Amino acid sequence: MRVLVTGGAGFIGSHLVDELARRGSTVVVYDNFSTGFRQHLAAAARTGDVHIIEGDILDAGKLARAMQDVALVFHLAANADVRGGMHNTSIDVQQNILGTHSVLEAMRLSGCKRIVFTSSATVYGEPTVFPTPETYSALQTSLYGASKLAAEALVQAYGEYFGIRSQIFRFVSWVGERYSHGVIFDFVRKLKSHPHFLDILGDGRQRKSYLDVEDGVRGIFIAIEKETAFKSVLNLGHVEYMDVVTLANVVCDEMGLRDVEFRFSGGVRGWLGDSPFVHLDITKMQGLGFQPAVSIEEGVRKTVRYLLTNEWLLHARSGSQR
Repeated sequence: MRVLVTGGAGFIGSHLVDELARRGSTVVVYDNFSTGFRQHLAAAARTGDVHIIEGDILDAGKLARAMQDVALVFHLAANADVRGGMHNTSIDVQQNILGTHSVLEAMRLSGCKRIVFTSSATVYGEPTVFPTPETYSALQTSLYGASKLAAEALVQAYGEYFGIRSQIFRFVSWVGERYSHGVIFDFVRKLKSHPHFLDILGDGRQRKSYLDVEDGVRGIFIAIEKETAFKSVLNLGHVEYMDVVTLANVVCDEMGLRDVEFRFSGGVRGWLGDSPFVHLDITKMQGLGFQPAVSIEEGVRKTVRYLLTNEWLLHARSGSQR
């Protein structure tokens, strides 16, 4: 089977490419390499039938050529900076909404009939129900979350018009090898520069779920194999959650640092649009047979160890969250 992965050189996308190659698929990686890395694709390229195309999803012509004979699309390419919309109010519209429209149009024109779309827990805004189920209807609190919700709607509408089967996954924050932006990345980078203090956005009491990337990829393929609905929306997260202070302590411990001063700025949110508590109800995924195998603490520790042994990544990224 020929599969196209947009954003396939990124943190999560490259792990999906690895698994697809392992399963014997012909994989087309479509990435503009604005945040992805060719190094992430080296192993899959050596062992599998992997074709890399450097291109933007808004380039309709190039994307249409890449889509030829593709039976399944994993659409991950997006603006990954949750806070970026405050400074550039067009980026989420362009990359997340118009980019998704571009992918769906290329699918329509080529006749591809199946898409896996990666959405986000940010579509729930600041929920009042925890764990938060897929049926929860929320007021939007960020342009990023709003753009992901709009992209979900496009995916479902194209499915209705053109017979494109869809599986939409709403992610918590993922951690693990090749992790290249987010709170752990920022903490490690800051502590490498000044190991005696750590600046933390918010009051440190924000609580979030995190999912190890290996668990997450395994969950996606469980759903692909077992979910029979023509259109489905599935939370993909963890049964656990962790507050930011605890996470910071785990990072410091894994780095061998003691008596680090935590310096807080802001209130209950790390930034406008940040949700103080993210904890998704994964009952539907559990019903398909999914259960996280890696605890949040071990996932954080694995991520720190990876970053410390791959410091090139710390220098290649400036960090984007907390």
